[in-house]
This record gives sequence, structure tokens and C-alpha cells, in this order.
Amino acid sequence: MDLEAKKKVLRSFTYGLYVLTARDGEEMAAGTVNWVTQASFAPPLVALGVKRDSHLHALIERTGKLALMTLAQDQKAIAQDFFKPTVREGDRLNGHPFAPSPTFGLPLLTELPYWLEAEVRHLYPGGDHSLVLAEVVEAGVRYEARPLVMWDTGWFYGG
Repeated sequence: MDLEAKKKVLRSFTYGLYVLTARDGEEMAAGTVNWVTQASFAPPLVALGVKRDSHLHALIERTGKLALMTLAQDQKAIAQDFFKPTVREGDRLNGHPFAPSPTFGLPLLTELPYWLEAEVRHLYPGGDHSLVLAEVVEAGVRYEARPLVMWDTGWFYGG
């Protein structure tokens, strides 16, 4: 296989940018993710790739619950803040305010426009990421915004 061609093809896929969170008691994890898609209307399912050696993966695997928030087009700096390990200071994660989600009490970043809570239905270990299939149990809109997409950031995570 032409490795350069493979990389270019996989990087040409359209990816949004999101912040994924999980919680187990007082233990919290948050990170920027981009391999996300809707997988079913009924029931409403989302599929996402989660890095297997991450704290997020460990909490999602342990609790079976996650929250996913869509970043707005002008929130590239927030996406960057969640490339590093999660630091909680009061009601802030990596410097950004959060509130508990209504169903599971997961951290929802209050600056981000769209959010959902989901319950894991299947977790399939793959290579360096697991495929998580989760059912949406609650969702909310704080405000309308155009989503941040990978292509517009100049970043690449894929290939």
C-alpha cells in the first residue's frame, strides 16, 4: 500500500471536533475527539473512537456513560485545551466552566453549543482506539452555532 496515499485519503474524511467527558464519583476526564458519527435513528445511537490508553477510555469502560459536546467554529482554543490531561479546579475543567448533566451528572462544558449524554451499548476494542457505540439518552442546545471541523483548524488526526 502507498502509505502517503492512505494517509491523504483517511485525512480527507470530514471530521467535526468535540469534547468528550466521563465521570466516576469525583474522578473526571475530558478530551478533544473527532471520530464521531450518528449510527442509528431508532434508537438514537452514536459511534465514536476513544483512545484505548486514555483516562477517558478507562472511565467510559468502567461506568458505561459519556457526555459529548460539539465545539463551535470559533472554539479552536478550547479544543486545544483538552489535548492535555484533565485538571479540575472547582467547577472548571482545564480552565473551562462545567455543570453536571441532568441524567448522569457528567461534566458539560457550559461554553459549548450542543451536548448529549449517552449510555454505552457496545465497546469494541480495536487497534489503538476502541469503537464505542452509545445510546443518546438526553441532549441539549445552549445556542445555535456552526460546528468546528478538523479541516478548518489545519490539524490532522487520522491517516
